Amino acid sequence: MKSVLQSRRSFAGDQFFLPLLEPAAVSPLSYLPATTLTLQVDYPRLGQNLELHGERMESNYQELAAAAQPALPPTDLFQSPAQLQSHLDGGPGARLFPMAPREADNRQNFQLDVGNHVLLKQNLDLKRREEGLLAPLARQLEQWLSQGDQVYLACRSPRHAAKMRELLVGHGLDSGHHFQILEQPLSSGFDLTREAEHWLSESELFGERRLAGAQTKSPAPATGITSHDEINPGDPVVHRRHGIGIYQGLVPIELNGITNDYLEIHYRGGDKLFMPVDQLNSVGKYKGLAEQQPTLDKLGDNSWHNTRQKVKKAVWQVARDLLKLYAKRQVAAGNRFSPPGELYHELEESFPYDETPGQLKAIGEVIDDLCADKPMDRLVCGDVGYGKTEVAIRAAFKVAEDGGQVALLVPTTVLAEQHVATFRQRLDGFPVRIDSLNRFRSPAEQKKIIAQLAAGEIDIIIGTHRLLSADVKFRQLGLLIVDEEHRFGVTHKEKIKKMSSGIDVLTLTATPIPRTLQLSLLGVRDLSVISSPPQLRRAVKTFIARHDDLVIKEAILREMGRDGQVFLVHNRVSSIHEVAAKAQQLAPTARVAVAHGQMPGRQLEEIMVRFVRREIDVLVCTTIIESGLDIPDANTIIITRADRLGLAEIYQLRGRVGRGSQQAYAYLLVPALDELAGEARHRLQALMDYNELGGGFKLAMSDLQIRGGGNILGESQSGNIAAVGYDMYLDLLQKTVLDLKHRLRQDGESPPEGEELEESGEDFEPEIKLAVAAHIPAAYVADVNQRYLCYRKITAAEDDATLDDIKDEFQDRFGPLPPETANLFEIIALKNRLTVLRISKIEQGPAALVLFFDSSTPVPPDRVLEMVAQGQKGMRFTPEGKLIKPLPANPSTTVVFNEIKKLLHALQGNAISP
Repeated sequence: MKSVLQSRRSFAGDQFFLPLLEPAAVSPLSYLPATTLTLQVDYPRLGQNLELHGERMESNYQELAAAAQPALPPTDLFQSPAQLQSHLDGGPGARLFPMAPREADNRQNFQLDVGNHVLLKQNLDLKRREEGLLAPLARQLEQWLSQGDQVYLACRSPRHAAKMRELLVGHGLDSGHHFQILEQPLSSGFDLTREAEHWLSESELFGERRLAGAQTKSPAPATGITSHDEINPGDPVVHRRHGIGIYQGLVPIELNGITNDYLEIHYRGGDKLFMPVDQLNSVGKYKGLAEQQPTLDKLGDNSWHNTRQKVKKAVWQVARDLLKLYAKRQVAAGNRFSPPGELYHELEESFPYDETPGQLKAIGEVIDDLCADKPMDRLVCGDVGYGKTEVAIRAAFKVAEDGGQVALLVPTTVLAEQHVATFRQRLDGFPVRIDSLNRFRSPAEQKKIIAQLAAGEIDIIIGTHRLLSADVKFRQLGLLIVDEEHRFGVTHKEKIKKMSSGIDVLTLTATPIPRTLQLSLLGVRDLSVISSPPQLRRAVKTFIARHDDLVIKEAILREMGRDGQVFLVHNRVSSIHEVAAKAQQLAPTARVAVAHGQMPGRQLEEIMVRFVRREIDVLVCTTIIESGLDIPDANTIIITRADRLGLAEIYQLRGRVGRGSQQAYAYLLVPALDELAGEARHRLQALMDYNELGGGFKLAMSDLQIRGGGNILGESQSGNIAAVGYDMYLDLLQKTVLDLKHRLRQDGESPPEGEELEESGEDFEPEIKLAVAAHIPAAYVADVNQRYLCYRKITAAEDDATLDDIKDEFQDRFGPLPPETANLFEIIALKNRLTVLRISKIEQGPAALVLFFDSSTPVPPDRVLEMVAQGQKGMRFTPEGKLIKPLPANPSTTVVFNEIKKLLHALQGNAISP
């Protein structure tokens, strides 16, 4: 390659050298042999992308030139798109063009009778409305089997096959020689007349499968809501016993020839605390009120203890007020619905996906609440597209099955229509009547629906705040479902409270409002978190950029290039048509339409239907599309003036894309990146920080900090939150509430206001001092922040099963565990056992192990004395509560761990649960 030339130029009085690249006339492809074959995949899109790159280079040059920045013209640096395309076209190779999919091949390799099978399915569908599907299906199976025919029923998975066997056994049918239930899916059934065989498809009988061609993979394990916040050096942190300090990072320290990692925390007056990583649960990130720096504590004085006691007294009254809500729920009589029956199990089988673990858990908790004799008040928090609607469908069906009515309250008319379509699709063929009440209905239609509702002729009604009107009456309302509570105003929420008095309430949300989240975390409202993503789901790639027409053009053309659709959100009706005209100008071949809430209902409905039918490529709209719309082909969203929108709003909007397996993109456009206001900057930063799947719950926690945490029962608590941090405040409040709830259950009344609460035992954390290297080496996990998060995950594990899962995850991500990391897992497992036995400390001396018992230990003294009497020589129990067990000389790490395990096993005995 030719040598790089250098020339001297003068700029602003300074001399510098500017490298000149190869002459632009020389194509980089010219360095390849002349016989090189080039394969141009999707030839039209390739040419379009070259043009986009050319426009971007010219735009960047013009921007630098306008700002008087040194820059060379693109023609001096790059080949033009036309030149590059000409070179590609001039050489040997091939151009590939996208083709429309061919019609399905209808040829059959063997004679089968599909017509009779279709007729059978139609007959079963008709009977299903009257008596469910299994009864008529069982009769048909009995008829075939009595004729000696062979029947095969193909199910979607082993779990579905097992469930089908269980259901059919209830109808006197068991799989055998002539009737087999298969554990592999079949798209549709057929009859082999000459062979006297009948092939049935569970997917066809119970509902079409929507995940065509999806590869099966193990679902992600359901995870809890433990916060694994990343802490960077310089961040304020809260230590449970020592108070607020500044985290300075992880530091390796060698003691007695053994090196381990420690957290370095600085306190007021230059004090430093070096904390072993196995005690990481004692430290959390400080979350106070926005833009307010905390006051640091000093090690060794009583300031932190006094602060904790002061805040503890302050939360007492808050807890008592919260318990008034809890007490009302405890004494209120609810509708006790019957356990799920055969029709409900049919509905389960008709679900076209495999439920995620989190979804199954949420469904189970909701059904248990409905079958209990107390009114349900449960919040289901799941990320956008994580399956909250299916939870609502199962709950609604259970209530309707028992003759109750269900009201589903949604914030927008468009979402109401989408929910109606979803509910009707899922409950098609079941004896459930569904309707909707919103402004898309004419006055005459609304009057008729209200009359049917009062007469009990409608089982499930889906609507906007119109459902809260005084003229809407129910014959027997059993369940109220509220979708996205944060979208309703104060007046509406007061009406919801009156409407929900004494009935079961289910709230669905992706990003709960702070007050709702707080009440759920405190146990006043029950909380279910769906944290496991659906199969094949990918996180939406999010970009924050300065508003630029070229960014919009690139985003639209790239999405259209892969046959997708685009949301362009502009939340100003006065200028929305100008934005639509600009979008049409930037992408002339795109079919552009406008949608906003001030349109007549019929017109808006028509546009949304056209978009769903793919008759529109770019939908320029307001935030009316924020909640619930499920359009799998729309995988790019562009949001103008993202700095003016709230955190939950942007998160919901971003959730409109990425509903399938396609990679989705979100572009958040702002006027200038360096001029963002403080709160807007925090909001957008939070969106980038929690861009992974399942970030909705973490985002809601971040929203608590950004918006201020003093909204639990009033702003008066903001000073207490600032004093100890939001997490510590919530922790104290949770423990107080739990203690009051316990006393309320036992005594029927809460203790007097002046009574002092004892410290909760949940603060108990054993201390382990062993001559063992137990850490994550930098050679195993190089990034310090990643290593910190790994420590956080390990120390948060509360049982051996969770630790085993984390081990598997680490081995999959980083390779085989080093001995030091394996030792850390052993120490955390020991710590969990020590917590159960209330052993406050275990220490390895030169020749013995020393165990320190806490005064609250459940281990009977007699058992310890018996162990000493029967144990090896030198074992003793001191009056100070120390158990001393001799060790062999120079024991290995394995021997130390084994000796401790044997000792704890003997102490545990049969009377203590592991």
